[in-house]
Amino acid sequence: MQAIIKTNFHFPKQKSLYVGKVRDVYNIDDKYMAMVVSDRISAFDVVLPKGIPYKGQVLNQIAAKFLDATADIVPNWKLATPDPMVTVGLKCEGFRVEMIVRGYLAGSAWREYKAGNRVLCGITLPEGMVENQKFPTPIVTPTTKADEGHDENISREEIIRTGLVSKEDYDLLEQYSLQLFQRGTEIAAAKGLILVDTKYEFGKRDGKIYLIDEIHTPDSSRYFYADGYEERQRNGERQRQLSKEFVREWLMANGFQGKEGQQVPEMTPEIVNSITDRYIELYEHITGEKFVKADACEDIEQRIERNVTACLEQLG
Repeated sequence: MQAIIKTNFHFPKQKSLYVGKVRDVYNIDDKYMAMVVSDRISAFDVVLPKGIPYKGQVLNQIAAKFLDATADIVPNWKLATPDPMVTVGLKCEGFRVEMIVRGYLAGSAWREYKAGNRVLCGITLPEGMVENQKFPTPIVTPTTKADEGHDENISREEIIRTGLVSKEDYDLLEQYSLQLFQRGTEIAAAKGLILVDTKYEFGKRDGKIYLIDEIHTPDSSRYFYADGYEERQRNGERQRQLSKEFVREWLMANGFQGKEGQQVPEMTPEIVNSITDRYIELYEHITGEKFVKADACEDIEQRIERNVTACLEQLG
């Protein structure tokens, strides 16, 4: 199985290329973005040394479905998905914050809570909570959006005070984020899943706010299986989850948390294949559809270049 970990296309009217942790984003004439979702995988803000076959396709196709399913809440950047690994859309100026919505005390929020912290991004959390417990209502815990290194937690007040986002815009971002989370929660529940937490990114174009990047994928979200959730909570057992957290847990169990001097454990073929299988499992659960692997008989990069070029010619 071929994993795409690096691209360097030269599309018509291409002006620049931005390489993120997972996505390669091509600026087309300052009008469009061609976002290639690679098979790279990151954890603790570190890109791991091996790619995960079909991961890019999984992420791109889930995001496309959720962008379509939420377009009535907030306009989004997507115009087309010309290739299983690519979305083409409007170029927007991204806000320098990511909007994290949490319905449950899990992941990094739980690690902070367990360490004794009771204030998260300016929000005071109740005493006596346990891991994976549901919040009375979902909370928004934004982070800064770092070009390199770690994103940092930040409060609503600090975002507005420092001018990262205006109050008017931030209020809209928060409103959109909670509405999107509610929609994602409803869609997940219909598939027997719980949307635990997720992140949203927004941008502006011609004075209008758009939802950009991915949405409700296993890289940006955490899901639990709804069946047995309450019983596992009562018994103090680990929740069955579909998210990238299992990768973080594997890394932590092998002594890696992205800190200086730590080495990424060996990613054996068995580990790589198991991660592919988990991503496909999430796709099938959250979409309710069988995952169809894109034809790997031809050169994937040639396929992407052909499909994206044809799409851009059509857009003009």
